Amino acid sequence: ESVMLALEYMPVFLRRFRKLPLDVQEEAIRKITIFKDRTNHRMLNVHKLHGRFAGSWAFYVNPKRIRVIFEFIADNHVIMETIDDHSVYKRR
Repeated sequence: ESVMLALEYMPVFLRRFRKLPLDVQEEAIRKITIFKDRTNHRMLNVHKLHGRFAGSWAFYVNPKRIRVIFEFIADNHVIMETIDDHSVYKRR
C-alpha cells in the first residue's frame, strides 16, 4: 500500500533548484514525484546522512551526483532542505 508524503520546500532549496540546468530540473521533478510515494524509497536509494547532516536524508537525482537533502518532520511530512552536488558539505 502506497503512502504519499506531504512536501514543503525551504527557500534555499527553491533558489538552488532554479539555478540548475533545465534538464536537471526536469529530472529532479521526476525523481521528487517518485519520492512522494514512500514505497519507492528503496528504488531511489534514500539514505540517512551523517556528520553535519545528521538527522537528514538524501537521494540522488542523477549520476552527476546532484542530490536532494530532506528531513522528516512527521511520519508523512517532509521538508526539502536543499538540492546540490557534494559541495553542499563544504557550505553548511
